[in-house]
Amino acid sequence: MAVDLSEILVIGVSSRSLFDLEKENQIFDQEGISGYREYQQKNETNLLDKGTAFHLVQRLLHLNSDTKKQIVEVVIMSRNSPETGVRIMNSIREYKLDITRMAFSGGQPLAPYIDAYDIDLFLSKDLKDVQSVIDSKQSAAAYIYEPPTEFNPTDNSVRIAFDADAVLFSDESEHRYKTEGMAAFHKYESEHEDEPLGEGPFANLLIKLSKIQEQLPITIELSPLRLAIVTARNAPSHMRVIKTLRKWGVYVDEAYFLGGLAKDKVLKAFGAHIFFDDQEVHLTDSSKVVPSGRVPYASNSPLLSLKKGEEKKVMLELPNSQEISVNIKSADESDISFNS
Repeated sequence: MAVDLSEILVIGVSSRSLFDLEKENQIFDQEGISGYREYQQKNETNLLDKGTAFHLVQRLLHLNSDTKKQIVEVVIMSRNSPETGVRIMNSIREYKLDITRMAFSGGQPLAPYIDAYDIDLFLSKDLKDVQSVIDSKQSAAAYIYEPPTEFNPTDNSVRIAFDADAVLFSDESEHRYKTEGMAAFHKYESEHEDEPLGEGPFANLLIKLSKIQEQLPITIELSPLRLAIVTARNAPSHMRVIKTLRKWGVYVDEAYFLGGLAKDKVLKAFGAHIFFDDQEVHLTDSSKVVPSGRVPYASNSPLLSLKKGEEKKVMLELPNSQEISVNIKSADESDISFNS
């Protein structure tokens, strides 16, 4: 009999997102699979340190206790083999994380298993897997940054923050802003504020999170699951966001329309357990204060073509263009590895 997960939030989290496995990943890069296997076996009983997504996963699982029923399921997804994954399994047990489903693919890509596990959100440090999931449109997915050094949540709430355009909503409006300018963007958004924005890669996740809020045994205003939008939009383009959420039937606890101000201070004040954005320019500072993930553009997105054009322009305008080209490419590919 198939398990019905339609009303349960299912998070697929890679082992490198849940735990700090960067030292182990370096061993794999330097010594290969045999050296990595030997190191993991020697350290099977040594507890792994917490990774970027640890606090998010811990808090989400705690919601099951609040409701006295399962509303959240977490699946550990790793390119480790079952043999080298024993240390990961031991650490899950020691941290008392209620994770029962696991996928150890033995070096193979994890993206093909998203549908098999009914994943709603996939968190990984393997950009190729994340890109494949985004392109498939089967699930929300984000490339996870390094953990902030001083993030230490003190209560049992879960706080999730989202950028708006190209994350919750389609990339149409952001493309208009980048190609036509701010004035044209505001004019169009004001004239079409009663038309819902198109759904972006995280729209279904937000809708499901909102439904989960309704299942919690407390009024939605006091819910331990708090959702926020932190966006560079400001008046007059803000009304289309609010009206779109209403038409989706989504309740968002907080919204910050920053008009170009930096996002990191707002996110720190909100205490986000995770922040999702599509632009590295926002994530560079934000990831230093709160756990953060980048949402890649789909491979057929006009924004991706625009981004590549901007990078090409930089390479043509600055000296040592060949070296710059390599650096730009490696910034997106540096964390692709076996131990995801």
